[in-house]
Amino acid sequence: MSVELLLPIALLFVMLGCGLWIMSTLLAVALVTMLVSADLSLHQAGTLTARILAGTSRSWELSAVPLFLLMGELLLLGGTSKRLFAGLSPIVERLRGGHLHINIAGSVIFAAVSGSSTATTATVGRVSLPELDQRGYAPRLSLGSLAASGSLGLLVPPSIAMIVYGVIAEASIARLFAAGVIPGVLIAGAFSAYVMVTSGKATDNRRDTAAGSWRSILGLLPIFCLIGVVLGSIYTGIASPTEAAAVGASGAFVLVILEGNLSRAGLWRALTSTALLSSAIVSIVVAASILSTGVGMAGIPQDISVWINGLGLGYWGLLIVLGIIYIVLGLFLDGISIMVLTLPIVLPLVSALNIDLIWFGIFLIVLIEMGLITPPVGLNLFVVQSISKRDMPVIARAVLPFFLIMLSALVVFAAVPSIVTWLPGALFD
Repeated sequence: MSVELLLPIALLFVMLGCGLWIMSTLLAVALVTMLVSADLSLHQAGTLTARILAGTSRSWELSAVPLFLLMGELLLLGGTSKRLFAGLSPIVERLRGGHLHINIAGSVIFAAVSGSSTATTATVGRVSLPELDQRGYAPRLSLGSLAASGSLGLLVPPSIAMIVYGVIAEASIARLFAAGVIPGVLIAGAFSAYVMVTSGKATDNRRDTAAGSWRSILGLLPIFCLIGVVLGSIYTGIASPTEAAAVGASGAFVLVILEGNLSRAGLWRALTSTALLSSAIVSIVVAASILSTGVGMAGIPQDISVWINGLGLGYWGLLIVLGIIYIVLGLFLDGISIMVLTLPIVLPLVSALNIDLIWFGIFLIVLIEMGLITPPVGLNLFVVQSISKRDMPVIARAVLPFFLIMLSALVVFAAVPSIVTWLPGALFD
């Protein structure tokens, strides 16, 4: 490899190894790439950086990020997690595995209003884990199903990760949202099937009255209505993802007010959390755009593409290599960072084999979800540990079967791409 290629890569790993912020690292690597590899002057690199910074910061698609985050934060104020457990209990309590299915179904539902895996895991887990412990369920299933199902927050629309991928890959975010529906449902269904096969009958015999059960189920209607309005407006073409996110945040605000759960302190926490998280995400995406331009001008993606094409990997070979790389990266980095670091190089390789970018986005997001449940830095594992107070090895062993289920799902999606691409094609073509 040439010095022009090795220097940015070496600098990237050194700065990340020193624990520096992702945005600072990306900007530094981008600047070095422009100066050394692309042979730009300092003035030219600075001017180009300023233009990209201004252009990406005004991205209409990125403005959906804080709005979707705010919608989830506001619904959290309204006691969504408790309502989910109460509403789903009468539905799942007679299934084999009983209330364990609340971890799965509750995570899918809350993911549809938060767009964040860690927020989904924490919100559902705070209510479900204590209840499952009291009702005598096996810890291996309660811990594993929560950590794995919480990761679906990246796959179930509206997903923050899909928005970031869509901006970087210049892919339709509405199509990505639609593409994630069937894979998300299939993986959640596989989780539930595993729970039903491996668990005994529910050990808890408490039942609510019929009237109480119906009241609990009806309590889910406002959440389902809000999800339906947000996603329905996107899929029918009535609104863009950003416009739908604005409607969702407004609807969540109205629900919190109607339920009497709005307080000045709670609203301030929701706004502060939204501002901090969205600022971190958007700043990383902006820095990644600058890096993408730098490596593109230096010809690095083309050089790597030529090298990999020379290996003659083909469709399955490339997917296997990328799968291994992303699983390894998931051991050490969070999903957004992985995407912004790798996509400028990976996307040309994918395009060269005529792989659909919408399909690849779902493939990539499932790989990133797997990183959330793999030690040593799987974020969902730490969330579950903080709630359950269990040792990390116990949680890691509990989540292993679910990791293998997700890996199997990826093989199926690669063998039958229409599972991912059919719905966006049916809705938008």
